[in-house]
Amino acid sequence: MTDDRIQQAIELMTRFAERTGDGKRYLWTDAFAVTTYLGLALATRDQQFIDIARALIDQVHRVLGRHRPDAARSGWISGRSESDGETHPTAGGLRIGKPLNERPPQEAPNERAEWDRDGQYFHYLTKWMHALDQTTRVTGDLWYNCWAVELADTAHRAFVYALLDGSRRMYWKMSIDLTRPLVPSMGQHDSLDGYVTCIQLRETPRPPESCPAPALDSVIADFGSMIDRERLATDDALGIGGLLMDAYRMAQLGRQDQLLEASLEAALAGLDEYAGWNLQTPLHARRRLAFRELGLAIGLAAVERMGAVVEPPLRPLIDELGRFTPLRSALERFWLQPESQQAESWQEHADINTVMLATSLVPDGFLTLHRPRGPGVSFLNPPEGERGPRQASHSA
Repeated sequence: MTDDRIQQAIELMTRFAERTGDGKRYLWTDAFAVTTYLGLALATRDQQFIDIARALIDQVHRVLGRHRPDAARSGWISGRSESDGETHPTAGGLRIGKPLNERPPQEAPNERAEWDRDGQYFHYLTKWMHALDQTTRVTGDLWYNCWAVELADTAHRAFVYALLDGSRRMYWKMSIDLTRPLVPSMGQHDSLDGYVTCIQLRETPRPPESCPAPALDSVIADFGSMIDRERLATDDALGIGGLLMDAYRMAQLGRQDQLLEASLEAALAGLDEYAGWNLQTPLHARRRLAFRELGLAIGLAAVERMGAVVEPPLRPLIDELGRFTPLRSALERFWLQPESQQAESWQEHADINTVMLATSLVPDGFLTLHRPRGPGVSFLNPPEGERGPRQASHSA
């Protein structure tokens, strides 16, 4: 990773922090922000980025773990007392952070308006679980993983429901208090994301007595039962990127099975289609959504790292996916251009675009699942005997 990429990421994250310093929080953006700060800490060995990540986590919990200022209710959305809520900030889930309050029960659904309304998204919660777990893996502080496991248990109970035949389905969007679905349809990759994330949380080394977090075995089984390996493919850039991110996590966790193969094949099919129609006739920035394209760029960064961890039978698939990795730098170059960032499409989503561009530039805080050195032992402060020259990081 070059110093130029690190410096560009620092400048982007500085701009993000300045724009959101008034307490404006949005769960998806903040999840990527936390992991990007972790990545900057690992790349620079600068403790200040760990401190910023911790402070951001606390602020997200205090803002999105509580009812909105314009809501009829106040306090923690879990309904817990002030002190208990501080100890268990994810027990009631976390709001999205949308500008408008959620749709009232008596109001008819409006698909267009729903995009601007608050509530809880499952795929945002899994990103936050990942950010919390990565913080444990980098800092050695076990409570972040405990909060992630508690959030996984809460999300599973709220979003998953049983059909008459006993099979499971998921809601896409729930109310702030998780008592009613706002969008009953099921997200294409939500069950896959839940499955991989919960395996990651379960396999983070943590002494059983470290916190009273629930077991996740039945949760993992439920999510696994809902994955349709034949219907994972998508031509959406962010969706393809998500498949590649999940595939890399599976590979690092030793889950090199038919699901990993299906995810890679689905991503390859999506990339073939995406490249076929999108790259032959490139669009002006005003007609492009940076955060979706940068999600793909982050996924392609995962491909660049995957060859080192996948087993031989899957390497031909990685080689095929490798044909598309130059697209990552092309997307980064395009969205780093000042004229591209002046486009309305960038300005309308400036926070999420800025953070995901920084993540693509310095992706290992998000992508790499570090093994914790032990409770309370940070990667930035290894035990005596392990200290030495800064290790070379992955290639950019």
